[in-house]
Amino acid sequence: MAPYLPQNGSSGGGSPYSEGGALYALGLIHANHGEGIKEFLRESLRSTSVEIIQHGACLGLGLAALGTADEEIYEDVKNILYLDSAVAGEAAGISMGLLMVGTASEKASEMLAYAHDTQHEKIIRGLALGIALTVYGREEEADTLIEQMTRDQDPILRYGGMYALALAYRGTSNNKAIRRLLHFAVSDVSDDVRRTAVLALGFVLYSEPEQTPRIVSLLSESYNPHVRYGAALAVGISCAGTALSEAISLLEPLTSDVVDFVRQGALIAMAMVLVQTNEAREPRVGSFRRQLEKIILDKHEDTMSKMGAILASGILDAGGRNVSIKLSSRTKHDRITAVVGMAVFSQFWYWYPLVYFLSLSFAPTALIGLNYELKVPKFEFLSHAKPSLFEYPRPTTPPTTTSAVKLPTAVLSTSAKAKARAKKETDQKTAMDEGNISGEAGPMKGPKSSDKEGETMQVDNASEKKAEAELSCEILSNPARVVPAQEKYIKFFEESRYVPIKLMPSGFVLLRDTKPSEPEVFVLTDAPSSLASSGNSSIPQAPASAVSVEDGEPQPPQPFEYNT
Repeated sequence: MAPYLPQNGSSGGGSPYSEGGALYALGLIHANHGEGIKEFLRESLRSTSVEIIQHGACLGLGLAALGTADEEIYEDVKNILYLDSAVAGEAAGISMGLLMVGTASEKASEMLAYAHDTQHEKIIRGLALGIALTVYGREEEADTLIEQMTRDQDPILRYGGMYALALAYRGTSNNKAIRRLLHFAVSDVSDDVRRTAVLALGFVLYSEPEQTPRIVSLLSESYNPHVRYGAALAVGISCAGTALSEAISLLEPLTSDVVDFVRQGALIAMAMVLVQTNEAREPRVGSFRRQLEKIILDKHEDTMSKMGAILASGILDAGGRNVSIKLSSRTKHDRITAVVGMAVFSQFWYWYPLVYFLSLSFAPTALIGLNYELKVPKFEFLSHAKPSLFEYPRPTTPPTTTSAVKLPTAVLSTSAKAKARAKKETDQKTAMDEGNISGEAGPMKGPKSSDKEGETMQVDNASEKKAEAELSCEILSNPARVVPAQEKYIKFFEESRYVPIKLMPSGFVLLRDTKPSEPEVFVLTDAPSSLASSGNSSIPQAPASAVSVEDGEPQPPQPFEYNT
């Protein structure tokens, strides 16, 4: 990142877009654990007057100091907000919400007051989302503020009120919150508010994903395309990673909707539902992948659908297909960073770089066993399911042969007469040959015997296929990829040297060594051999070529001169 970041806290003379983007990326990298980077981001924010860099620095600061309620950072960001710059002010509003997430502090009233004063829609929208983030998880405590926002004359603040309802009652399946959201979904005069009200149902219902398709099924058939878009994303958010059949059936018709942005939302939502799913578990995955490829490669496809297909393709293969979208933990507690990331991601409707917030919702799907020294020992465990159910999805292969359409050829009258004459002569000759053979040859039994041989060969092939039937279980080695749907099939061997202290089917699992006197074999090392050797000065250093070969790294090129 260093070449793109502002140097010494001030602008390095490069493009403000790359510098602002680098500060934003730095925040994403250090989201929720940014102690070491906060001061650099603050200095970068204070030392620039370029609104694009301020925008990136505000987002980066909000991410790095997520939920810390740091007063000094809050004041720095508020000073940017009061400059009344539309570009920087929007990021400042979101950043203030990220800083104060879940605090329900009085700062929300201050933010609401400024939203009424400013004339910039971008700033109002950023503040509306920021206010919603401050009441995260507060449920009834947030009702007063939610009521104030949902009754406001400004549709942007009502839109923020929908997010406030969604985040205050996240994952609770609260009937009161669902009823209010459904009321706004069908009665508000603003399309933005109606779309967001339906989308917000996904946040309220993500703890009971099987309920969402039933609740939004009628809304998905609405005449209003904004409501259909909201229904698609609501299903995608609440049913993420479940491969729920009802969710897929609801989204399938929306992927070919007549309105471009509805198709975009449906493609993204379908990818969320089908993440880490292969064709053995859900046959419709293959056709969906081929549909995405067709949309991306089609030059005549509209931009909105193409963007949705590209994002959907990225979500399906996120993290090398080793991560899934998880808004709640295995113990049914909500993952705050993931829910916040998903909420800000849904703002890409207005500002597409917010797409990157989706990365906060991803969680690795693996089982990693650790000993008392937190090292990774070699041990095996059982997945009591067919390997094909949870293997990596196979890549889609384009058809190798293209069937060309044969055009009718022109037939001349002379050639037609010649063909008819030749056919007549052939028929006469064949009739004469058959008359000669019929008296000499008896009944032919050859074809019947060959048929029997063919039948026996088919039986043999069937028996071979039965012999090669897929195994009903699979032995996995530590560390291993274990997708959420596979967790219920994970078993540990009783006679194994390493026994889990607490039976957990995925994540980091602490192991008890039943044979501590025997030497341990580790799977992963802490550092590459070259780094380990360089740390100890008493050990003689290997030549550069040997190190390069050992670590699998190519040697640097020889010095050369480049002339233009």
